[in-house]
Amino acid sequence: MIKYSLLVFISIFSLAGIAQEITSVALLAKSIEYHDPNSAWESFRGTLFITTSTPNNSNRTSEVTLDFPSDYFKLVVKRDTITTTEIFNKGKCSFSVNGRTSIPKEDAQSNGTNCDPLLLMKNYYTYLYGLPMKLRDKGTILDPVVRKKTIQGKEYLVLKATYEESVGKETWYFYFDPISYAMEVYQFYNEESKNDGEYVMLDSLVAVNGMKIPKKRSWFTNKEKRLLGTDLLTSYKALN
Repeated sequence: MIKYSLLVFISIFSLAGIAQEITSVALLAKSIEYHDPNSAWESFRGTLFITTSTPNNSNRTSEVTLDFPSDYFKLVVKRDTITTTEIFNKGKCSFSVNGRTSIPKEDAQSNGTNCDPLLLMKNYYTYLYGLPMKLRDKGTILDPVVRKKTIQGKEYLVLKATYEESVGKETWYFYFDPISYAMEVYQFYNEESKNDGEYVMLDSLVAVNGMKIPKKRSWFTNKEKRLLGTDLLTSYKALN
């Protein structure tokens, strides 16, 4: 028991030392080197196939096509008998439901001139599946202090990120394995003092175009730790 307690103490002390020695910029660089060693994200061209499950709902499948060199994004979402297709192509966008593009105005999420709703979805998928690389984007403010925190029994090195007002108002925390620097958890708050927002557990990294991307994302509320749903990356297809 004494030997075990000593090992735990040494482990905690070592992690605290790492957190004090490494800067936030250096920690991010090490994590990006782990997840995207060949800088493949910047020129990503492919389709992610994602199945989302939520309590008391039928599953939703999403086909997310990202083609950064061509400024192209396509999202096909299927749930039950409804299929929606959204396309953003070089500044122009389109929207359809079950193949029908001529839909009532009140049902339309986007049209050829107002692409804001579609851009919101594009930014959502690009941000989540582009982490940690997206933390180098303009408008991201990294706290220089690297913290340490335990989630579900594991201690992590933690980056805190806020954003310029034009980018967003949330406060985010990103949790990295202290040995491999893999990103394994992230968390956000709208108002941290209220303990609102959510945290996401990342599991089972898969190889996608030379990158390591989480296969499974499990979403929980910060306050109640209630499971909201899971996103499962079922497959990936490179664009020709």
